[in-house]
This record gives sequence, structure tokens and C-alpha cells, in this order.
Amino acid sequence: MPAETTDDEDVVQPEYNQQATFVSHLVELRTRLIHALLGMLFVLLPLLPFANEIYAYLAQPLLIHMPEGTSMVAIEVISPFLTPFKLTLMLSIFITIPWIFYQIWLFVSPGLYSREQKIALPLISIGTFLFYMGIAFAYYIVLPLIFQFITATAPEGVAVMTDISKYLDFVLTLFFAFGLAFQIPIATFLMVKAGATTPEKLSEKRPYVVVGTFVLGMFLTPPDVISQTLLAIPMWLLFEIGLYASKKFIKPTQSASE
Repeated sequence: MPAETTDDEDVVQPEYNQQATFVSHLVELRTRLIHALLGMLFVLLPLLPFANEIYAYLAQPLLIHMPEGTSMVAIEVISPFLTPFKLTLMLSIFITIPWIFYQIWLFVSPGLYSREQKIALPLISIGTFLFYMGIAFAYYIVLPLIFQFITATAPEGVAVMTDISKYLDFVLTLFFAFGLAFQIPIATFLMVKAGATTPEKLSEKRPYVVVGTFVLGMFLTPPDVISQTLLAIPMWLLFEIGLYASKKFIKPTQSASE
């Protein structure tokens, strides 16, 4: 005769399955984290010998506007080594963002429906592209305008000698702010897609959005009016792009039902 199962065994079996599933998720998460880290190291190691050249390239927007006879300075003892290394590390992370997102996708995609997978992958790709566009906009347009203004308005008798560590922190803050701000079309599209709002409601709130972009620009950028304005205006334009995309690609009944 087959052995009879007790009520306790019926309770233990689902708990065991849940624990096994949880452990398998942790193992998969560890695997994806290791792969992401290895990808970053794969990019970082070849770049380390060129750390000083990379920093010199990053400093060009400031150096070309500095008065003759002046240069950047390193106040802290370890700054000449640590600052270029920090920049190279951040650069390797920026470069491997697609690979990191791919690892995240491999981890979460099994739990998504097919219709969710169809929209998630394009949004991740577009979001990555927009992040890089934000960094490029900050480097090639915003930074030259900021440093041209700052060096031109320096009081007479004041030598502009920027610390290399402070400069890196300033630039990385701008890069992160503009990379994040360029995600606004994605955020707008997802809000409409999820049914949290509609394009018509967003259009009605446009004046508040414009004010909000300047407020966010104040918090996300260093405390100067130029960088705040140069961030707020693209944020507003990106909001309009996201609004247009939501009107074009999302049906009204679809946004309302989802």
C-alpha cells in the first residue's frame, strides 16, 4: 500500500518549493552581478594605462577657456593618481551600461509576459541611447558655455586655477543630471502606457511641467544659473517628445484600460 501523506507534509512541500525558488533567484542574481562586474573589468583594465589622457580629454572644455599662464591644480596629495583613476572607472561603467542592462534583462525577463517583453527591450535600448545623448550634450554644448562664462566673468586679479578633483565631481554631476533628464520621454511614455495619466491631461499641465523642469534643474545641477537653464530647456523639449510619442503610439482605449 502507498504511504499515506499527512497534513504536515502537504504544508511543508509548498514551503520547500518556495524556498527552492527563492534560492534559485538568488543564484541567478549573483550570476548576473558577476557577469556585469566582469564586463566592467573587461573595459576598465585596457583603459587604465590611458587614464591621464582620458582626463586631459575631459578637461578640454575648461582648459581651452582658461587664461594664458594658468593651469589646473591638484590640492590633495593623492589627487594626481586617484582622480584619473576615478574617471576611468566611471567611464568603464558608462561604457558597459548596455551590458549591465542586458544582465538585468536576463534576470527579469523570465517573469514578464510576452507583451511586456516586447515593449521592455525597445524602451531599455532607447533609454540607454538617450542617456549617452545626455552625456554628449553636456560635454559638447553645456560645459563649453559654462566655462566660457565663468572664466570671462572672473574678477580682475583672480587666477582661475581649478582643482582636478573638484572639476571631475562637477562634470560627473552634470553628466548624471543630463543622462537622467534625457530619460523624460521614456518616463512620460510609461506613465501614459500604464494609465496613470493621459496625453490630454499632460498637455493641460504643461505650465507646471515647465516650472518643474527649472526646479529639477536647480537640484540636479551645480549651483549656477547657466547649467540649470541648459538642463531645464532640454527637459521641457524631451517632455514634449515623450508626449508626442504617447499620442502617436498609444491608443486612448489602451492607455485607459492598462
